[in-house]
Amino acid sequence: MRWRGRQQSTHVEDRRGGRTGKVVGGTVGIGTIIFFIAYTLLTGEAPTEMLQQAQPQQTQTQVHDKNDELADFVKVVFKDTEDVWDKIFREQLHARYRYPKLVLYSGVTRAACGMASSATGPFYCPADEKVYVDLQFFKDLKRNFGASGDFAIAYIIAHEVGHHVQNLLGITDQVQRQRRRLSKTQYNKLSVRLELQADYLAGVWAHHIEKMKHVLDDGDIEEAVRAANSVGDDRLQKQHQGYIVPDAFTHGTSEQRMRWFIKGFKSGDIKDGDTFNTNNL
Repeated sequence: MRWRGRQQSTHVEDRRGGRTGKVVGGTVGIGTIIFFIAYTLLTGEAPTEMLQQAQPQQTQTQVHDKNDELADFVKVVFKDTEDVWDKIFREQLHARYRYPKLVLYSGVTRAACGMASSATGPFYCPADEKVYVDLQFFKDLKRNFGASGDFAIAYIIAHEVGHHVQNLLGITDQVQRQRRRLSKTQYNKLSVRLELQADYLAGVWAHHIEKMKHVLDDGDIEEAVRAANSVGDDRLQKQHQGYIVPDAFTHGTSEQRMRWFIKGFKSGDIKDGDTFNTNNL
C-alpha cells in the first residue's frame, strides 16, 4: 500500500508511554497473553473482569517513539477510512459521517467498554466511539496468525471502523438488544452476522480507497484475504483447542470472512452488505 507522505488522521489519542496500566506483578507472561488472545477470538468478548481484577504489585512503564513508522501507517489508514466513509455517507446514505477516534496504547488502558489489553487485539468500543489499538498486536500478527503485509493491518483497522459504521446506523444497538432474550448459541449466530458485515464494510472501504486515491499495490487484496482467513473461528478453534465447535462461532469461518470481504471490495455499495437477511452466509 502506498502510504508514505500521505495525510494522517488528526482524530488520534496517543496513550503510549508512561503509565500503561496495572498488571499482576507488573508483567504479563506469554501464557497469559495466549490465553487472552484465545479467549477473545473464540468468544468475541474481551476478558474484562479478569483484567479488572488483576491487582498491581507495581506499574509497568513503557516508552515508545510516538513517531514510529507503524504508528504513522495506522494513522494514514485511519485517515483513509475517514475520507471514504465521509464520502459514502454523503453519496449513498445522504447522511453525515461522525468520525471515530483512534486510541494508540501500550499494554493496558481503560475504555468506556471496560479495560483494553494488548492481548485482546484491536477493537471498537461503541460506548465512546473509539478504536483501540496496541501496535504490538500488529508486530505479532505474522508470528501468531500467519498474516503479513501492510494491507493485512489496513484490513483489520477497516474492520474495526466497520463496527463504527454499524454503530452509527443503529445496527450494533439492534444486535445488543437481543442479548438478553437469546440463548448463548443464538446470540453467537447473530454476532457472526455482525462481524461478517464488518468484513464486508472493510471490503467496501478497500474498493473506494483505490478508486479515490489509487494507493493499492499488487498483492494488497491478497494480504487482506489472508488476514481474514487467519482469524476465522474454525481455524482459530482448531489451532487453540484442536477441534471445532460451530455453536461457539462469533466471527464466522475463514471462508465466510474472506468471501464477505471480497464481496464488499467488488461491490463498493454499502447496501449490498445485509448479512442479517440472507441464508447464504
